[in-house]
Amino acid sequence: MVTQMTKLVLVLGAALVLIACEGEQTDPKARWTDTAAPASAPVVMRWYNPGQVEAGAALYAQHCASCHKSNAEGTPDWKTRDANGKLPPPPLNGTAHAWHHPLDVLRTVVKRGGAPVGGSMPAFDEKLAPQEIDAILAWVQSHWSDKIYAIWHERDLAASGGLQATRK
Repeated sequence: MVTQMTKLVLVLGAALVLIACEGEQTDPKARWTDTAAPASAPVVMRWYNPGQVEAGAALYAQHCASCHKSNAEGTPDWKTRDANGKLPPPPLNGTAHAWHHPLDVLRTVVKRGGAPVGGSMPAFDEKLAPQEIDAILAWVQSHWSDKIYAIWHERDLAASGGLQATRK
């Protein structure tokens, strides 16, 4: 025979299960607030200015476009090693992995080249000044959607311990 106390425990337990299964919400406060997704990606101020993008366009055309293509679309099979075992030039337009890396890593890859990471990109540390490298990276990032840039920005901040590196 089931007592009233047992019934109460079963009813309360069932209610707790139903509440817990209400939905996959990671933030308990979200249950009480509007959970609609934003209509567009958050607007994040980009670290570069239009002058850097303009200068970067010319520098990119001169130093990078022959391999990474004129619109930064890269090689279609960029994940497949070539006959020499090297990785071909990836897209830089936000469709590959460049946006996964903090700005300091991107700068280092341009300076040291792609050989240390399995690619064939030459080092540019003796060909380009730091501000020229930044201009090229500004032009590249200007091709990234706001959504991709916002994700990159958060990763860049996390990599720098929450402090933005000096952007020139």
